[in-house]
Amino acid sequence: MERRKFLKSATAGTVAAAATTALAAPAIAQSAPKVSWRLTSSFPKSLDTIYGASEVMAKAVSEATDGNFQIQVFAAGELVPGLQAADAVTNGTLEMCHTAPYYYVGKDPTFAFATAVPFGLNARQQNAWFYHGGGMDLLNEFFAKHNIYSMPGGNTGTQMGGWFRKEIKTVADMSGLKMRIGGLAGRVLTKLGAVPQQIAGGDIYPALEKGTIDAAEWVGPFDDEKLGFYKVAPHYYYPGWWEGGASLHFFINKAKWAELPKNYQSILATAAAMANGDMQAKYDARNPAALKRLVQAGAQLHPYPAEVMDAAYKASNELYAEISKDNADFKKVHDAMMAFRGDQYLWWQIAEFGYDAYMIRARSRG
Repeated sequence: MERRKFLKSATAGTVAAAATTALAAPAIAQSAPKVSWRLTSSFPKSLDTIYGASEVMAKAVSEATDGNFQIQVFAAGELVPGLQAADAVTNGTLEMCHTAPYYYVGKDPTFAFATAVPFGLNARQQNAWFYHGGGMDLLNEFFAKHNIYSMPGGNTGTQMGGWFRKEIKTVADMSGLKMRIGGLAGRVLTKLGAVPQQIAGGDIYPALEKGTIDAAEWVGPFDDEKLGFYKVAPHYYYPGWWEGGASLHFFINKAKWAELPKNYQSILATAAAMANGDMQAKYDARNPAALKRLVQAGAQLHPYPAEVMDAAYKASNELYAEISKDNADFKKVHDAMMAFRGDQYLWWQIAEFGYDAYMIRARSRG
């Protein structure tokens, strides 16, 4: 009798276990499907910090999914030109890209807010606005019109103000000057008499060397040293008032994003956030030594004259007002960002600036 009860119980348990296994196996399989994506960068491999953000993100995604979600990274030009990365995502040719959204202000100036606008936010303020100030919600509402879902993918920090063949002492010195510059800053410089040029990173040096352009900005000391600008344009200006905290982004085809399992979406967002912080940390760690080397190699450091800064600030505000009249998307994002900027600098002048200003003076005193 006891034997029959044992067998009956064991059989029931075996059936229950088999049923559980049958239910669990498909669920596990569905939660970890094999996914293979391609990502094009807008940057060459030689710029390892900015290009490397994509590799950092892709490696983290692969490791977190036991290799089931693979994102293959391609440098600018390997699949599409650097300045056409967003188009490849919009039309579904590629699932993803890593780019500077302000490269696409020709489509709509609203793109610029995802990277930087003249006299906008610094790097920490930019991330605060993106993650906790409603910035990414506003931007993704706009990007959806271009079949894009976006997330921050790195920040350079405040950039340098560019390399010039001759010194800039007054606003008049900007007249007729041909300068490689991205985003809305080109339109601001137009108001100051300059002639902006949009040129991809890998093509800037030859243009400077040949005299096709008179000046160029890129990022900061670490990248600028790699590109060798100091050899053909010795005057190095600061600060880059058009990029107080230039943000890079991962653009994802909206339909492809929606197809991902929720856990893959979460893993990708986490990996992107990791790459976002990693890039900023790398630039902060590498720029000081690079700046010393550049000065030793002959770069001449100059602050922008107050006259130029004031004229650029005035021209920037005029430009924002002009665009806002005819572009509701631009006005909506602009007004939100600038309100956020106002509160941020109210706080910054008390704590951050107070501390930094003292430490800079203390360092100068030795």
